[in-house]
Amino acid sequence: MTQDARKIRLIMELRQQGIADTEVLSAIERVPREVFVSSSFVDQAYENTALPIEEGQTISQPYVVAFMTQALEVKPRMRVLEIGTGSGYQAAVLARLCRRVFTIERYRSLLRRAEEKFKAARINNIVTQLGDGANGWPDLAPFDRIIVTAAAPEVPPALKEQLSDKGGVLVVPVGRDSQAQHIVRIVRNGDDFTEESLLPVRFVPLVAGVVRNGAGLS
Repeated sequence: MTQDARKIRLIMELRQQGIADTEVLSAIERVPREVFVSSSFVDQAYENTALPIEEGQTISQPYVVAFMTQALEVKPRMRVLEIGTGSGYQAAVLARLCRRVFTIERYRSLLRRAEEKFKAARINNIVTQLGDGANGWPDLAPFDRIIVTAAAPEVPPALKEQLSDKGGVLVVPVGRDSQAQHIVRIVRNGDDFTEESLLPVRFVPLVAGVVRNGAGLS
C-alpha cells in the first residue's frame, strides 16, 4: 500500500472515530507525517497509533492530535501556543489552521530536529523556543489558543493566565497517574474559567526545566 493510500485510510478512520471538523481533517491530510516520525517507523507513519521518538518521547496518535485540535476550535487569524514541540507534528497541523504557532520544547535536541522538519515541510509560520513549558511564553501573551502535549498533574496556572480573556481556549491532558489522565478543555471569558473533561488519554508527563544537551548535541 502506498503512503497516499495509507493517508486516505487514516482520514477515513478519523471520520469514523468522530472527527467531523473538515478543516482539521484537511490539515492532517496536508501534513506529511512521515517527515516527523523516526526513520525506522516511516512505514507506520499513517497508522493510527503513537510512535516513539528521541529522548524517550512519542509522536502522538493521529486520533488524539485530531481530537485535541478539533477541541481547540482554531480560526485562521489566531495565535496559538503549543507546550511540548516534540516531533513537531502537532505544531505542523496547527500551522495549517492559524496565523502563527508559538511552540516551546525543553529538549534542545528535539527542538533542533523539529526546526529542520518544519523547514523540510516548508512550514514558515512556526516560532520556536527552548524553555520550560509550564511557564508558558509570557512575553508574547495573551494567546487565543493554548495546547499542551504532555500530561500535567494539574492545569498550569501560568497557562490559564496567558489565555486571551475573550474566549481563549486551553486544551491540556491532566493527571498525576498515567492510568488516570483526561484531556481537559478550559475556556476563559474575563476572569471566569469554565472547565470540562473530554477524553481519557495517556501522555508522557509534563516535566519542569530545560535539557540543553541531548543525543550528542550541545
